[in-house]
Amino acid sequence: MKQIIFIFMAILLATGMASAQNKAVISATETSHDFGTIKEANGNVSHTFIIKNTGEAPLVLTRVIASCGCTTPDWTKEPIAPGKTGDIKITYNPKDRPGPFVKTISVYSNGKTGSFILTIRGEVE
Repeated sequence: MKQIIFIFMAILLATGMASAQNKAVISATETSHDFGTIKEANGNVSHTFIIKNTGEAPLVLTRVIASCGCTTPDWTKEPIAPGKTGDIKITYNPKDRPGPFVKTISVYSNGKTGSFILTIRGEVE
């Protein structure tokens, strides 16, 4: 009986390791962007982060949430194939927000447990 349990555990462990190796992995060469000084009168500013799937399975971005309503994300909705890239465009509205700002964007996907964090910053004149 102990041999059967041992064999069963070995099979479960091997299967788990195989599936762990065939996962999507989210990455980006740039995770922070500084807009510098921007003028409120010029309106919204945007920056596009390039997201790469460095894993071996398709990467699916399930949710992208900004830390405040002044920041709007738009992202690639279709799965990102292994080795390929997708976009997350972040738009910041400086209207009635003078002074420095730092905003975080939480990216949820099948490529990381928890969120992958992007950051934008700058100063509004």
